[in-house]
Parts: sequence; C-alpha cells; structure tokens
Amino acid sequence: MLTPIAVPTDDALMAAYARGDARAFEQLYARHQAGLYRFVRRLLGSALNAQTDEVFQDTWLRVVQSRARWEPQGATFRTWLYTLAHHRVIDMLRRSGREVSLDAHADDGEAPWEPDATAWQQWPAPSGAASHTEELAFWRRAGERLLACLEQLPLPQRSAFLLHHDDGLALDEVASALEVGFETAKTRLRYAMSKLRTCMGAHLAPLTDGASR
Repeated sequence: MLTPIAVPTDDALMAAYARGDARAFEQLYARHQAGLYRFVRRLLGSALNAQTDEVFQDTWLRVVQSRARWEPQGATFRTWLYTLAHHRVIDMLRRSGREVSLDAHADDGEAPWEPDATAWQQWPAPSGAASHTEELAFWRRAGERLLACLEQLPLPQRSAFLLHHDDGLALDEVASALEVGFETAKTRLRYAMSKLRTCMGAHLAPLTDGASR
C-alpha cells in the first residue's frame, strides 16, 4: 500500500520560500493566482479593469519583497495575501481619483438603498422545461447582473462579500484580511447581502450566523 504524499501547507511553503526555495513560491503562485486575480478584478470593477494586471503583479511583488521577514502572526498565508491585494486595490482606487470610504456604517440610518436599475425580473418560471442551452444563457445573464450589482456596493461591503462568498474565507478570516473586528466584518457582509438581494430581485439566500463563521 502506497503511503500518501503529504501536501505542504501554504505557510510551510512560504517558510520554505523565505529560506530560499524558489519552487515553494511557484507552488504558492499556482495555488492562488486564479482566485487572487479574480478578487482583484472584481474589486476594481469595470471602470478600472485595465489596472487588474498591475495590482495583481504588485501584490505578488510584495510577497517577494516580504519573504525574509514573513511570519504567520495568527493569519494564514492566504489571508495575508488577500490583505496585501486589498491594500493595493485601495491605493489604485485613490490614485484614480476615487473617494474610498472604509466605514462599514456609512449608510446606516439613511433611506433604504436602491440599485441604479430596477430589480432583475428575468428569473425563469419554475417549470423545469427550459432547455440546457436556455439554462446556460440564463445563468450567464444572471452572472453578468450579479457583477453589475456588486459594482454598486461600497468597497468595504464588496470586499467582504467577495472574500466570503467568492473565495470561501470564513468570516473570522474575512475580518483578518480586511483588518477589522469580527462584528464589523459581519455587518459589512450583512449590508452587502441585503443590497444584492434588492438588486437581484430578492433571490439571494439570506446570511445566516451559522454559515458565516
């Protein structure tokens, strides 16, 4: 019986890279490049889509520059990587002249949020009669609509939603990546889900405390 080969953790690979193992960095890059690129692109939005490569590459450059002094300090490598990317996105947004508010409660107490367009009405009837081609077309349109709705969210809420629902970070990891308290991260995610449900026609499942931890 063959003994399973142990797969090194991200932290072990980063520690090996800090000791000079270039192949460890290649493994880290292969594991995380797709998710990180998607996160950066969606966080920047369509207006700054052309800057995605720059922010993505600069994030990895920060990893390279920090390798000698890197320590886990209670956060996983992936959480730390997304923190670096989030900082670079904020820098890019500010450099482009956009005002970036990081206040999770900036819209608390204001009039109910309304999306730029009417709530989506193109959900199919639950007949089950749609063809495979029609289903693919529907999900493509739904995905495009969701991305458009995401772009309307304030950056703190968009960041929390993408990290939790797109990249699969637990809520405590989201808080760590965004460098905020757990309750603040939870508030941002709740605002994001509420607004996205409004924008998407109330067809997104509500956030539950049990699923968020």
